[in-house]
Amino acid sequence: MPLNASDWPRWRRLLDEHFGAPLPGSYRGVAEDFVVEELLDFTPEGQGEHLWLFIEKRGQTTLDVVRALGRLCKTGPREIGYSGMKDRIAITRQWLSVQLPGREPPEGLETALAESGIQVLQCHRHPRKLKRGVHRRNRFTLRLSGPAMAEEALTPRWQHLCEQGVPNYFGPQRFGPEGRNLFRAEALLAKGWRKRDDRHGMLLSSARSFLFNTLLSARIEEGSWATPCPADTLMLDGTQSLFAIDEVDETLYARAGRLDVHPTAPLWGKGVEEQGAMAAHAQTLEKTYPTLCAGLERSGVAVSRRALRMRLSEPRLEREAPDRVVLSFELPKGSFATAVISELIAHPDFEPVRPGAALSP
Repeated sequence: MPLNASDWPRWRRLLDEHFGAPLPGSYRGVAEDFVVEELLDFTPEGQGEHLWLFIEKRGQTTLDVVRALGRLCKTGPREIGYSGMKDRIAITRQWLSVQLPGREPPEGLETALAESGIQVLQCHRHPRKLKRGVHRRNRFTLRLSGPAMAEEALTPRWQHLCEQGVPNYFGPQRFGPEGRNLFRAEALLAKGWRKRDDRHGMLLSSARSFLFNTLLSARIEEGSWATPCPADTLMLDGTQSLFAIDEVDETLYARAGRLDVHPTAPLWGKGVEEQGAMAAHAQTLEKTYPTLCAGLERSGVAVSRRALRMRLSEPRLEREAPDRVVLSFELPKGSFATAVISELIAHPDFEPVRPGAALSP
């Protein structure tokens, strides 16, 4: 039977056990309430056949910018690179590249982009195309408002996240309105995934994200989401470096307490083979969501790993009004600011899909 809304789990929040469920709040009422900026750890070289553009956009997706840039530069999508996908309802600053071998960019390119709502902040040449995941981190500046911002528990909630880390959930935007991306992913995986049916891999990603969130929720429930367990695979903070462990000693416990290392869970795909505490959760997942698990393995996408916890870097909380605050922090690439927000406010975006509502389009 295909998934429907009644199957959608309520993934566990971390802070409910400590502070109770958060009060209602609002975020992203307007684009200015949600600002995100990509941070590179290198500088374009200033020469080469690829033009790198650091742009600011609002009210548009990254793919909208790709299409506008391709139209103006008369290039296909394969000649355009970007590191990360950024939200539409936000002010986002990100890098893109366009291959222009032996030619200058079209005259008036920046003006034409500006007329489409895309402001060019920097422009440099570089020898190589910008590839997915090249940026190191994202810097967020978020405005939150409502009763949750006025309650006394807000400050200790925020401090707990700063000191102990945040569950590294994929945000609700990964699953689309009413979870439709996941439903489409299940239907595609049931008949056999083909790239031509999922050109950007969005549906594969939705299915893998759903399964990862379910595993993370299970580890939060058993109290081991941030604590190494025997046979875990750990990730070194700030890197993608992985190492497997057999047993846990005091040194590893101490490193986890300093947020130096984090337990991981699989991003489902070909080659899944879990050990220890994660093995039982993975087996439950295979029984509960067989179409998603088996379909991902048949698709050929290789299993990879994602940290269960993320560290907030350079966190700040500034109060603008009794019921309004501005949060700023940096997160590793691929981590979602909505995972932070969901621990601080109750909002329909963070609730399960409405019971009885089919996930189909």
